[in-house]
Amino acid sequence: MTDNVAGRVLLEREGDLAWVTLSHPGRLNAITVGMWRELRDVFDAIARDGALRCVIVRGEGGNFAAGADIREFPAQRADAAGVQHYHREVLAPALQAVAMCPHPVVAQIEGVCVGGGLEIACQCDLRIAGESARFGVPINRLGFPMAPDEMSGLLALVGRAATLAILLEGRVFGAAEARELGLLTRVVPDDQVAIAARRSAERIAAGAPLAARINKRLSRRLAAGGALTEDEYQDYFSYADSRDHKEGVRAFLAGVDPSFSGD
Repeated sequence: MTDNVAGRVLLEREGDLAWVTLSHPGRLNAITVGMWRELRDVFDAIARDGALRCVIVRGEGGNFAAGADIREFPAQRADAAGVQHYHREVLAPALQAVAMCPHPVVAQIEGVCVGGGLEIACQCDLRIAGESARFGVPINRLGFPMAPDEMSGLLALVGRAATLAILLEGRVFGAAEARELGLLTRVVPDDQVAIAARRSAERIAAGAPLAARINKRLSRRLAAGGALTEDEYQDYFSYADSRDHKEGVRAFLAGVDPSFSGD
């Protein structure tokens, strides 16, 4: 990660948990081009770390992220070629890196979570928000639609009707409505968001990591539709001879907590 005073993506590690923090002081963590690239790099590194069991994504200073940094638009999106490069070569790879992370990812959402911030949250597996958090994608006021690789995450999460309501109206709305739309896993008091996210991550980490990784792969594949190939069936059943599967059954029958290794 580079030292960028205009915005950073920070990675912290504690045991088998990791925290990815969006940090852009004074800008509600608006995401710069450099931050999008750092986000991709950080998640590429996380994906290679087999010892991790869960990742928490959060924003610094009480806000998740106020979308992309619009101050960069005149330089980064000045013409059709720039627009395509920005969305397909900068944003899309970052969102893909979050989506394809083999470890479960929990979004810890406080304050503002709009535009690109909401797009990042949509790529996480669970989203836990504070009661006063705010959501939306008001880009209709900027004169452009949501790009395909960005819309796919929102569409997969809430469906076409809710996606169009969010984009066509361009409203910023509260956590209760966001949960009704299917954007959120749960809503908690503002002072409990970090605690709730950590507890969720710890519950995930206490489970079998191999099973978690397979659940992520299989849910993504089934959501895409179409019949599974024989290789895909075998990928699913690959857990059968694993140490974790044997350990889980052994511990249950013995009435003790399992000790999973990810093998």
